[in-house]
Amino acid sequence: METLIQQLINGLVIGSVYALIALGYTMVYGILGLINFAHGDVLMVGALTALQTMLFLMGVAPGLSPIYMLTIALMVAIPVCMTLGFLMERLAYRRLRNAPRLAPLITAIGMSFLLQTVAMIIWGRNYHTFPQLISTTPLEPIAGVFITPVQVVIIIASAAIMIGLSLLVTRSKIGRAMRATAENHRVASLMGVDTNAVIAFTFVVGAALAAIAGVMFASNYGIAHYGMGFMPGLKAFTAAVLGGIGNLGGAMLGGIVLGLVESFGAGYIEHLSFGFLNSSYQDIFAFIILGLVLIFKPTGLLGERVSDRA
Repeated sequence: METLIQQLINGLVIGSVYALIALGYTMVYGILGLINFAHGDVLMVGALTALQTMLFLMGVAPGLSPIYMLTIALMVAIPVCMTLGFLMERLAYRRLRNAPRLAPLITAIGMSFLLQTVAMIIWGRNYHTFPQLISTTPLEPIAGVFITPVQVVIIIASAAIMIGLSLLVTRSKIGRAMRATAENHRVASLMGVDTNAVIAFTFVVGAALAAIAGVMFASNYGIAHYGMGFMPGLKAFTAAVLGGIGNLGGAMLGGIVLGLVESFGAGYIEHLSFGFLNSSYQDIFAFIILGLVLIFKPTGLLGERVSDRA
């Protein structure tokens, strides 16, 4: 029972991060029908920017409170990633909106390699230790079950951000414009919606979520490097497909479900495989799920939002 509860906690932690990243994928896809495969690398830029900010603050203000230091690092990383998201949409994707689907896909993959290469030039190839500004001393709420304060913060912050994003999309004027653009951007523009601004705003919000997810991911594992966004990005894409890409609720659900499946798989894979596999093979579960969903339920758990037209 202790192992079961422990894997449940681990799954919720990593699933919360996947959900935040998946929201960026699903928002862009819902409006443009584009899979932005460079989204995971925005996560990497956010984590490394936060790391650089923390190292700078440690040098100039070593007595600064860890909470203030982490807050300042986020306040730097989020605008940097938002600017990056805006530039990606404006320079790389805007001219390809009416192009065949293969062109934006290839461009997105190219942007991913470009971001990784630039990050490698700036921060080098080596892994960097990410400062643990929030205590990592394990708490034991239940005998034999451990959770760190960092993981508690990740779960609570992720839940708050997801609720806030849902309210933004469903209750605000810009959210109404986003839904109208997703429904039909040509008709929305005829009704007075600035679709270019809405699409740019979507990229900016997705990039901000990726920056926060990057700091969470690096804080949880204690490392950051130029290639750190590739695998979480692929898994978050899997989560978006699993939940129903284009559906915000589906992205949240898909991220949590994928995190739980991955965690339970890592915890029990050795037993299930009779000792042939160990927890280092946990990544196979994400891609097994992706294959099964694409074969048996391509629309995902909650399905893609499609409106009937006369």
